[in-house]
Amino acid sequence: MSATDSKPTTDSKRVVVIGAGVIGLTTALKIQEKGGYAVTIVAETFPSDPKSIKYTSIWAGAHHVSHAEGEPRQQKIDQETFDVMWALSAPGGDAEGCFLRIPQYDYYFDGRDTHLDWMPDFKKLSQDSLIPNAVTGASFTTLTIDTPAYLNYLLSRFLSRGGQIVRAPIQHINQIIEGGPNVFSPSWAGKTQVDALVVCPGLGARTLGGVEDKDVYPVRGQVVILRAPWVRFGRTTSHLEQGLWTYVIPRRSGDVIVGGTKLVNDWYPVARPETTRDILERNLALCPELAPPEVRAKRTPTVDDLYPIILEEGCGFRPARKGGIRLDVEWAQSPRGSKIPVVFNYGHAGAGYQASWGSASIAFELLEKALQQGHA
Repeated sequence: MSATDSKPTTDSKRVVVIGAGVIGLTTALKIQEKGGYAVTIVAETFPSDPKSIKYTSIWAGAHHVSHAEGEPRQQKIDQETFDVMWALSAPGGDAEGCFLRIPQYDYYFDGRDTHLDWMPDFKKLSQDSLIPNAVTGASFTTLTIDTPAYLNYLLSRFLSRGGQIVRAPIQHINQIIEGGPNVFSPSWAGKTQVDALVVCPGLGARTLGGVEDKDVYPVRGQVVILRAPWVRFGRTTSHLEQGLWTYVIPRRSGDVIVGGTKLVNDWYPVARPETTRDILERNLALCPELAPPEVRAKRTPTVDDLYPIILEEGCGFRPARKGGIRLDVEWAQSPRGSKIPVVFNYGHAGAGYQASWGSASIAFELLEKALQQGHA
């Protein structure tokens, strides 16, 4: 569909999406580009804002490595997302500059037989090519995502298709259902009809009125951003029983994201220096190539050789949910006396990027089906 075709008209259904993380942006864009919809995103924080603990998506690594072990629906969601991102990342593609295609190496200490054989160039690693203590491993081609660039790409593409945004802190979904997306504006001139609401609040689903999902909880992830343009491959190992996850994720820009942690219900909002050092030590052991070439040419690098190339440290709260992603519909009473569909799309934990397009497709299908039922 062309950009012109997706522009809203007076007959367009008015949809409000709550949340401007990668899930909210992708879902809003998916709906807006279908045509026949006038979509407004309402959120407190947007991609171009200064980084903060309130906005998890900006802190993600991120690469497309699916964790859908034995979950057919999740694997389908992840595969659809990969296909979309692969097309976007193609030479001359719509968002080539937001991605880097790389060879990826995953090492497993629990002997698992990876489910990623659908990825390009997949092969199991031989025993003599494994790192110490790894039992199995695999290599494949994937892509990494420059999260600040990609989030702003999604937002600008959404706006260029006629989408609108409103910055506001929402206490309850009924505020939008009754007053419309501009109810928080000082120049608000009266109630605006809303035909549907799509709720993508991430960790905010715990406290947002009308949702208050107590199955949602944070999984804290801490990362370090290095300037290491000589690294053009990814490596990952997992020690989940220790709440650790060691990964090297290079970006097209030459920055490299190294991490990390998976700490359930850890709310500490800034980087811990001792964790930063632990992350650097683990990643240097996994990937000595992180150290500057001139250092490696003279001697064996140490963790102190990485500190001069640190650009930033930070952390984010992955919005996890007991039972996994919530993708369903409820009905809310509108001021007009009718019921409007409320579609929920949240609880992606650390899989927001690799599930974004696939879960947006399901949310959109739920929306269309609900609107058809409402007018049957």
